[in-house]
Amino acid sequence: MLPFFPKINQLEYRMQTKVSWAGGVTFVGETSEGHKIVMDGAPEGGGRNLGARPMEALLLGMGGCTAYDVVSILQKARQDVHDCTLEMRAERSDEHPRVFTEIHIHFIVSGKLLSEKQVEKAIKLSAEKYCSASIMLGETAKITHDFEIRTLEEA
Repeated sequence: MLPFFPKINQLEYRMQTKVSWAGGVTFVGETSEGHKIVMDGAPEGGGRNLGARPMEALLLGMGGCTAYDVVSILQKARQDVHDCTLEMRAERSDEHPRVFTEIHIHFIVSGKLLSEKQVEKAIKLSAEKYCSASIMLGETAKITHDFEIRTLEEA
């Protein structure tokens, strides 16, 4: 546990993070386990391009959340999944707050004898039931998905 949080009853929180200013518009995020991510702005916004933009980090978090779900669901369905890559693109509002308005996720799932029906089901379950990040961002953005399956040859 990070020392900057007082010890409280575990039921009072589920996640702890810390964000520290590193000068200019650069910030370092740290998880309670000590994992760090650098966030910075573009040079035209006063940044030095030293890390992901905060909104990029948010989009990456959503991608990680849904990819985690999809792989887990496919494994539980006994699918021989070997890789899952997401290509994501997002549009933001021109007005403040500049929330995401559209997000598209292209899943590339690789494995042996993968069922198209199972992949489609896993993506739908993640989007509609399990991925907290997608469900939250879906309050402001239209989120769409598509996928492709890449079949690996038997060794």
